[in-house]
Amino acid sequence: MNPPRTAAAPNINVPLFWPALMAADMARQGLELAARNVRFLEEEARLHGGIKPRLATSHAVRMDLRTLRLCDYSEPGADGLPTLVVAPYAGHTSMIADYHEGQSLMQTLRAGGVRRLLLTDWHSATADMKDFEVDQYLAELLACVDDLGGEVCLVGLCQGGWLSAMLAARYPDKVRALVLAGSPIDTHAGHGPLVRMVRESPMSFYEELVASGGGLMPGRYMLAGWKNMHPEQHYVQEHIDLYEHIDDPAWLRKAEDFDRWYENPLDLPGRWYLQVIDHLFKRNDLAHGRFVGLGRRLQLEQVRCPLYLLAGESDDITPHEQVFAAERLMRSGDVQQRVVPGGHVGLFMGARTLREAWPGIAGWLCARGAGEQRPQARRPAQAAQEPRPGAASARAARPG
Repeated sequence: MNPPRTAAAPNINVPLFWPALMAADMARQGLELAARNVRFLEEEARLHGGIKPRLATSHAVRMDLRTLRLCDYSEPGADGLPTLVVAPYAGHTSMIADYHEGQSLMQTLRAGGVRRLLLTDWHSATADMKDFEVDQYLAELLACVDDLGGEVCLVGLCQGGWLSAMLAARYPDKVRALVLAGSPIDTHAGHGPLVRMVRESPMSFYEELVASGGGLMPGRYMLAGWKNMHPEQHYVQEHIDLYEHIDDPAWLRKAEDFDRWYENPLDLPGRWYLQVIDHLFKRNDLAHGRFVGLGRRLQLEQVRCPLYLLAGESDDITPHEQVFAAERLMRSGDVQQRVVPGGHVGLFMGARTLREAWPGIAGWLCARGAGEQRPQARRPAQAAQEPRPGAASARAARPG
C-alpha cells in the first residue's frame, strides 16, 4: 500500500500566490481593526456615563441630610479639632476630594496629621428640591459643624470655599482656621472665560436653562458648558487619545477614574443656581457685604481666623485674584498664600499638587488646632454627650 501523499507547500516565490496571501493578510488586519473599533465604542460608552462615581477611601456616614451626606474619614479614636472639607457643589460630585487610591486629598490630609477629618458629599437635586436656596445649604453645613462640637477647621474647595466663607462670616467663633483653594471670593477680580461668560450673558439665558430643566439646573447642561470652554480637547482630541490607547490597560484605568467623576454631573436646584449667578457672580454681593445669609448681611471682615489661600497658576475657572481677594476682604492676622502650577481641577486632585502643596497645608492646619487636643475651656458643654467621629467610624465604616 502506498503511503498517503502530502500536499506540497505552495511556492510563495511564484507570483501566482501573491494576491491570495495579500487577501488573507488583509482579512486578518480587517478583523483586528473591527475588533479594535468595537473595543473603542464599548469604552466610549463606559467613559461617557457608563461608570458611576464613588469615593475612593473607606469612611463612615456620620449624618445623612437632605442636601448632603457627612462622610467621616477620622482615624478610630482620634481626638482634637475636626477638619471639615467642603467640596464644591457646582455640578460635579465630591469625588474631587477623594479621587482614587494614592491620589486623594482626603488621604493626603490624614497622612499629614489631620486625624479628625470629614467631607461634605453633596446630593444631586431632585424635583422637590428645585426651590432650595443658598440658606438651605448654609443651614445644613451649620448643622454638621454643630454636630462636630461647634468649632472646626474648614477647607473650602472652589464653590465650597465661598460657602465656607459665608459660614465663617455668619458665625466667626465656629471656625478656627479656613483654607480656601480655588475659591471665588471676589468674583469680579481677574480675567477668564467664566468671568466673561457670566458678565455678558443676560439672566434670561440662565432662567431659560432652569425652565427647560423643570426648575432644576441639569448637570448635563453644565457639563456641556465646561466642555465648550475647551471644545477641541473634549470633542476631538480625547476621542483620538482613547482610540490610540485602547489597548493600554494602564491608560484606560486613568481615563476611567477621571470620567467616573467628570462625566457624571449633579443636578442643582434652579432657585439656588439663579441666586448664585445673580447675587454672587453678577452683583458680587458677598465681596461687597450685601449678601444675606441665614437672616443677616454677611460681612467678610468678621472672618478673623487664620487663613490659607491656594490658587492655580493657569486656573481659568477661578483666577488667583478672586482667591487672594480674601486677604483684603477678611481681617485675619495670619494669612498664607500659594500659587501652584496647573489649572483648576489640579488644585484638588492633581498628583503634583497633592504631593507638593497639600502636605504643607495639613501641617498648617495641625499647627492651628487640627489634630491636637482642644483646650477644655473652648469645648462646648454638650460635646461630652456627643459620639466621637472616630468611634462612629469604627462602628459604621463602609466603602465610599
